[in-house]
Amino acid sequence: MRKFLLPLLFILFFIAESIFVELMPEKTFGESYIIAPRFLMVALIFLTVYGPKKYGIIYSFFVGLLFDIVYTEIIGIYLFMFPLVSYIILKLMKIFQTNIVIVSCVAMIGVLLLELGVYEMYFLIHRTNMPFSTFLSLRFLPTAIFNLIFIIIAAYPLKKHYDKLVASLDI
Repeated sequence: MRKFLLPLLFILFFIAESIFVELMPEKTFGESYIIAPRFLMVALIFLTVYGPKKYGIIYSFFVGLLFDIVYTEIIGIYLFMFPLVSYIILKLMKIFQTNIVIVSCVAMIGVLLLELGVYEMYFLIHRTNMPFSTFLSLRFLPTAIFNLIFIIIAAYPLKKHYDKLVASLDI
């Protein structure tokens, strides 16, 4: 039964992201901000840091593929970006301690890297014509604030869940 908890957690975050996007009012705080919840990326980063190391990259690959199939018209952007960000975080955490505060800060960096990477890829293939300054004010900053709040709320439960996972696998 325990082996199904991790995939169920990612399915829950996958569904939560889409529900949040559907229920979010169009004009938040009087402006047309674009807030992108990155619950999956945060969960993947915490899995990469606190879970078995290979699980983070493997799950990033499969979740990225699923994300591309369901949400995007182009297969490969999230398939590439999720594992890349997880790999960067894995290498970055060899420098830092795995303190929950530091991991939360690194998770925030990972979310910001994902946002910048996805914007740049869409800009390079001409799927968006939004200027970078507009992207920063309408999407990047609101997304950063929202995901920071999510990280603060979810960091401890995610860490505890992944610690139990590692203990059950005897790694």
